[in-house]
This record gives sequence, structure tokens and C-alpha cells, in this order.
Amino acid sequence: METRKVQVTGGSTYTVSLPKTWATENGISSGETVELYADGDTLLVTPKTDDDRQEGTLEIGSLEGEELVRAVFTMYVSGFDVIELEAGRITTDQRRSIRSAVQGLIGVEVVEEATDRVVVQDLLDSSELSIVNAVSRMRLIATSMLEDAVTALVEDDDDVARDVIERDDDVDRLFLVVSRIFRATLRSPRAAESLGVSREDCFDYHSSARQLERIADHAVKISQLARRLDAVPEDVADALLDLHDDAVDVVETSMDALFSEDGNEATDLGHDALESVREIDEHTRRIDDMLRDLDPVQAQSLGLVLDSLSRSADYGGNVAETALQKAAPRP
Repeated sequence: METRKVQVTGGSTYTVSLPKTWATENGISSGETVELYADGDTLLVTPKTDDDRQEGTLEIGSLEGEELVRAVFTMYVSGFDVIELEAGRITTDQRRSIRSAVQGLIGVEVVEEATDRVVVQDLLDSSELSIVNAVSRMRLIATSMLEDAVTALVEDDDDVARDVIERDDDVDRLFLVVSRIFRATLRSPRAAESLGVSREDCFDYHSSARQLERIADHAVKISQLARRLDAVPEDVADALLDLHDDAVDVVETSMDALFSEDGNEATDLGHDALESVREIDEHTRRIDDMLRDLDPVQAQSLGLVLDSLSRSADYGGNVAETALQKAAPRP
């Protein structure tokens, strides 16, 4: 840490010198312009750049399959707008993996291909991205997936189950967008300012988006079980439907708390959601007792469904805790 004495020039202008080491490392010399961002009682100084687009190069000679897909995702989330993938010779399988990765991202396309090089680019205008809208969309998809998954189970509808499984890709794409935005706000105060959302709030939205992604994963798990199971006994089906309603109420109440601009309202909603989670634990135990009378194989599968619904409520509780922290007074 370094300290500087604030001086007054011209009778009304406050000035402070920049550390020479920092200025040299960032190419700041006399006459250069820097950007200042006020964040509460903190003032952030950053070099001014004319081009915000970030370009990155990745050597993929040793990468293939899921490993290559994850590598492209990582470059995207890290904030690169143009990603150059290079190798001595890019194989057909590698190109297939690159296309798979591009399909898993929103607004990204292959813009150039050669024997030894593939360039993918994010074509979305970053100013049009909204972390709030992305999380809101995740909320809608994840809760509808969970509802349809339970419907597929109790109605023995494999078509609905397949549709739920396919929709998981939409949630994953949105979570990558949220992760990209969040990491951008950590790197640059300019990103947070353009969003109109503080970095603390971005952290809360990112944390909650992770919970929604997990809920969607459990909806997929229930759908996969629904495709293998035959008809569910009516009393168990009714109990699972009731449990689903309670679990979704926790998620919806928690998300309302997260998005509320009224601190008192957010606090009340958050506490209501957490109290409901405790009630769901008792509800889960009652259904678990019902499963003891079923065929062991069926009981085991329905036990997994029960666990997924219970965990979904727990994830909603995690969002409620985040909402309470977001609503708490700032030091």
C-alpha cells in the first residue's frame, strides 16, 4: 500500500499524484487520460482504453472432446470476445467439438476457419447484456422444468420428460452469460458502471444463478427417473406434487426477496422462505415413510426423486440467505 497527500490547486481542485511504478506498468505518462470510478467511499483509477474488445489465443493441439469444449467455455467466461483456436492441424473431431461449444454459448459464432486456425467471436453488444434479465430468465426456465419433471413422473409422460432434459441447455447457456458478466465486473469498474449494478449485487446474482442451475439439474434427474419408472401410486404421486409446490414456493419467495428493492420486504421474504425450508424437511420425512411400503426398486427411484425435490428447496433456501445478506445494511 502507498499513501499520497491530497492537495488543493486553483482554490477548488483536489489533486493527488499517481504511484510511478503503477503508472509505468500501465503505460501512463504525462498527458495521458485515466478513468475515475466512484464506488461509495472508494475511488477507482484505471487506464483509459479505446478498444474494450478482448482477444485471446488458445493452443488446442492436445485438446479434444469435452476437454476442448470446456476450454472454449473457460475463455468465454474469462471475458474474451475473440477467441483464436490454433493447432498444427485442426482435426474434424476438434472442429465438431468447437461447434458444440459455440452452440452452448449465447451470441457466439465461428467467424473464420483455416487448416490450423478457427476463430470464434462473441457478437453480442456487451451493453445489451443484463445480469438481472439473465437470472430472471433462469428462474423462469428452472422452475418450469421442475414442474414439468414432476408432471412427467406422475403422468408417466416420456415426451415431457425428454423436453425437460433438452431445456437444461438453455439454463446452462444463461449461467455462462451470468458468469461472464460477473467476472467482467471483477476485472473492470467500467463493466459494473455500464450494468448499473454494484459488484456486490453481481456476486449475489451469480451465487443465486448457481442455485438455479442446480435446481434445473435436479429437474433433469427427475425426468431421467420418470422415463425409467412405471406408474407411481396415486397417494405417493399426490404427496410428491404437494412437496413440489412447497419447494417451488421456497424458490419463488427467495427470488422475490433477491430482486426486491425494499430492504424490509426482502428481509421478510427471506425469513419466510427459510422457515418454509424447515417445514419441507418434515414433509419429506413423511413421504419417505410412505415409500417403505413399495417395491424396493421403485422405492429407491422415488427416494431419489424425493431427494431432488428436497434439495431444490434447500437451494431456494440458499438464495434466501443471499437475499438477506443483500438486504442487510452496508458498513
